[in-house]
Amino acid sequence: MNCWQQHDLEKKITAILRDVQYTKQDHHFGRPFLTAYQIAQEFSYRFKQDFEAIDLPVGGVGIGQLTSLAQYLAGRLSEEIRAGRIKHIEGSFISNKHLAKMSFKGEDGIFDSSLTETQYDLSIFRLKS
Repeated sequence: MNCWQQHDLEKKITAILRDVQYTKQDHHFGRPFLTAYQIAQEFSYRFKQDFEAIDLPVGGVGIGQLTSLAQYLAGRLSEEIRAGRIKHIEGSFISNKHLAKMSFKGEDGIFDSSLTETQYDLSIFRLKS
């Protein structure tokens, strides 16, 4: 059994995306998107035991390794969506054009995306409306 199945990540990510608060539920834009960093950070808060078992840092600049939970979740979500196994979540990108920095709050303070000012755009996900 792989990590995705073992930790029931589709179900847990769905719960995270479902619980995103937004003030204008009837707005024509629909639900807000979360970056893979935001999903990973929320996962680390809600599912501490699974987070520790997966043993990947949330991500961001300066984590000291090439893989992160944000990277893993974004890659798997993309793969599952493309293969048609996940139909209730959609993904997209935030362009890095003219974007110098994007910061997030975590348990250890503020951390920056490692993707800004690179050739890689930031993946974002939301439940389909």
